[in-house]
Amino acid sequence: MTPTAKRSLFSGLIMAGTLAITSQALAATTIRLGWTTADSDVDPYAITAHYFAEELDKAAPDEFEVKFFPNHQLGDDTEMLQGMQLGILDAGVITGTQISTLDTAFQLNDLPFLYANSQQAHEVLDGEIGQALMDRLDAQGIVGLGFAEAGFRNTINNVRAIQTPDDFDGIKLRVQPSDLYIASFRALGANPTPLAWSEAFTAVQQGTVDGLEIPLPVIYANKYPEVTKYLSLTQHTYNALGLLISKQTFKSLSADQQATVRQAAQKAIARQRETVASNNDKILDQIESQGMQVNRVENVAAFRDKVKPVYEEYRDKIGSDLLDRALQITTQ
Repeated sequence: MTPTAKRSLFSGLIMAGTLAITSQALAATTIRLGWTTADSDVDPYAITAHYFAEELDKAAPDEFEVKFFPNHQLGDDTEMLQGMQLGILDAGVITGTQISTLDTAFQLNDLPFLYANSQQAHEVLDGEIGQALMDRLDAQGIVGLGFAEAGFRNTINNVRAIQTPDDFDGIKLRVQPSDLYIASFRALGANPTPLAWSEAFTAVQQGTVDGLEIPLPVIYANKYPEVTKYLSLTQHTYNALGLLISKQTFKSLSADQQATVRQAAQKAIARQRETVASNNDKILDQIESQGMQVNRVENVAAFRDKVKPVYEEYRDKIGSDLLDRALQITTQ
């Protein structure tokens, strides 16, 4: 081979190598992210998903491509959790109630009237207790990136306004498919009916159930003012949302990418909480303007007294240590 030919071949190899490296650099890592509710500007699940994608792009431009699958396109929470375990789904925004199907310690957040306000919930979930909960998912094939929020859950129904525990008597409420939720509302005198989220709207619309318990943004984003009459601000449970990623997906990332994903999740969660909090007053006004009758609960202590037995019933499932540490924070 002549020197000229050798130089030509060498130059060609360098160019081919450069093109290959450039092509690899341009190949963004795709993250398929699902959630069960609407892709709305005020939906807490959707806000979490979009902020996570935004923070990833800020930290590593063009390195990640997040594809959104809202409105249970990839199944309900249980199916998405299974998808993450199998590595079929990369990430999800999942209600903490359904995460408890993988580990019952997550039922801590579903205890009725545990948190007096969001600040208490953040203190618990952003600290050692929250990390201990997320660490339990590792053995299940899932990495917990943090807890966003949907705010406190309230009660909507078509029978009567809820002002005292006795007002729950006999009302058939859709609840999340959770033994703890069922026990809590039975303690309050209601008739709890577990249904998948995808079935809830139709069930209320057709009168199969009288109502459900749900956060304010989700009421508005999913058009519940069209089918329910009363909104009672019971604020009975703080609705924590897990931002989760498949362990298989996470392990396929480089160490730098893993750090970027964790940091982006934390920034997204901080932004999401601020947005949800600022949205709530506006959303409540919009719900009222659409004709729902809204009332506040005056005597929360009466409701707490009714559900005290539920705490002891679930102490062993949650773990006495976790429960007691959380109560030290929330009862100060």
